[in-house]
Amino acid sequence: MKNLLLIIIALVFSTLAVGQELQPIKLLPPQTGNGKSLMKALEERCTTREFSDRAMSLQDISNVLWAANGINRVKEMKHTAPTAVNWQEIDIYTVLGKGIYIYNPHDSTLYPVLKGDFREQAGTQDYVKSAPLNLIYVADYAKMKNAEEAKKESYAAADAAFIAENVYLFCAAFDMGSVVRASVDREKLAATMKLSAEQKIVFGQTLGYLKK
Repeated sequence: MKNLLLIIIALVFSTLAVGQELQPIKLLPPQTGNGKSLMKALEERCTTREFSDRAMSLQDISNVLWAANGINRVKEMKHTAPTAVNWQEIDIYTVLGKGIYIYNPHDSTLYPVLKGDFREQAGTQDYVKSAPLNLIYVADYAKMKNAEEAKKESYAAADAAFIAENVYLFCAAFDMGSVVRASVDREKLAATMKLSAEQKIVFGQTLGYLKK
């Protein structure tokens, strides 16, 4: 009887542990008909370093990731941001208060990488650790076939910048704030995210609702 009780207790705790694990987040369809015009967004685009600590809605997360590098031509599986030679080497890691996820634009899903609040590692400034969403742009050099080794860094930087500017314009169009940051402890964060030697952190971008 004692052994049976121990087994039951172990099963209960095992079930609870599984329930506490991060699950994939299926994103919502983007609201492409909303927001300000492109010209108005360009007029209002700016850098913001003060954010509300209010959690970002799933719809806004879905919208911004689609704008960043989502699929805008489904038949050809083409993206909202260009890349050299169509390498598509930039992966977007999303750092939320509950964990780190990687964005898969092909099925519009955030897949869990690591559970826990790692926002403080997403950048060195104080505002990063309380902002609702940090994006980390990671270049996978293994996808850059036939690229000269000396040119991979510049290609990756340009391709990540295209994505970051999409995010800037989205934030301007939806009255949100954003800032691109080179200030990331790349070695520490790469170890936390368990990146391979071919995966290089390019830079980060913090975004969220404007502080009232």
